[in-house]
Amino acid sequence: MIRSGFVALAGRPNVGKSTFVNAVVGEKVAIVSDRPQTTRRAIRGIHHTGETQMVLVDLPGVQRPRDALTSRMARRVQHELEEADAALLILNGEQGVGPGDRFIAKALADAKVATVIAVNKADRLSSGSLMSALQQAAELELDAEVFPISARRGSGMAELVEHLSSLMPEGPFMFSAQAASDQPREQLLAELIREAVIRRTFQEVPHAVEVMVEEVESPRDGLVRVRALIWVESDSQKGILIGAHGRMIKAIGMAARRELQRVTGSQVHLDLSVRVRKDWRADEGLLDRLGID
Repeated sequence: MIRSGFVALAGRPNVGKSTFVNAVVGEKVAIVSDRPQTTRRAIRGIHHTGETQMVLVDLPGVQRPRDALTSRMARRVQHELEEADAALLILNGEQGVGPGDRFIAKALADAKVATVIAVNKADRLSSGSLMSALQQAAELELDAEVFPISARRGSGMAELVEHLSSLMPEGPFMFSAQAASDQPREQLLAELIREAVIRRTFQEVPHAVEVMVEEVESPRDGLVRVRALIWVESDSQKGILIGAHGRMIKAIGMAARRELQRVTGSQVHLDLSVRVRKDWRADEGLLDRLGID
């Protein structure tokens, strides 16, 4: 019996959704950081096991819309939940269940989608704290099984993936058996560059940064040239990204190039430029160009 379907990953920002997707897929398809709003698009990672194909949709963290960007992110979450065959609510076991988790649980209940709950970061909890977190999860108003996991270390993951796979409906595979994601290459490269920026900047800068890959070319075997544009919202943010004597942008470029080389399997020549576009997060036209729908 061949099964295939979509699992929407829901949860507050920074609960480990992207780490979960990468762990299940077996390779990096979603960038990871400890900053909220890291995931801005619905990233799909594809897991194959026997005769089942499960497409994991890493949703943006659910939050109150504040501008065009976060409004689009909220709409994307709602759309993906409506289209999903199952949903996985991921909770941060270290923080316990909060108002945000209860809000998301209600949205899942209203969507009437089969739901499973994962209490993540269980490896960081004492046995007593873990039991308390599992009890809080079970008390959410959802008809859902609860699994303690560590997406980072892999504990509890096999049982959870097996259960999610059993929820997939009968049907042909939607992607090839070799596919790990449906992301265009340019988008993945842009996201890896943004990850390098996020990990090296603080305060408002990570939220104000977006990356667009303008050109990718392979002039010869073993070499890829990538030209990318980093958008920020103010001259002061641009100054932070460039750094004194260009040291910050050089460090970002070196870190991003390592990731790009790992993904492409080639030497990478990376050309980065930084431009200011005030209030780009409210610019509907630019959001369309960036593929944030």
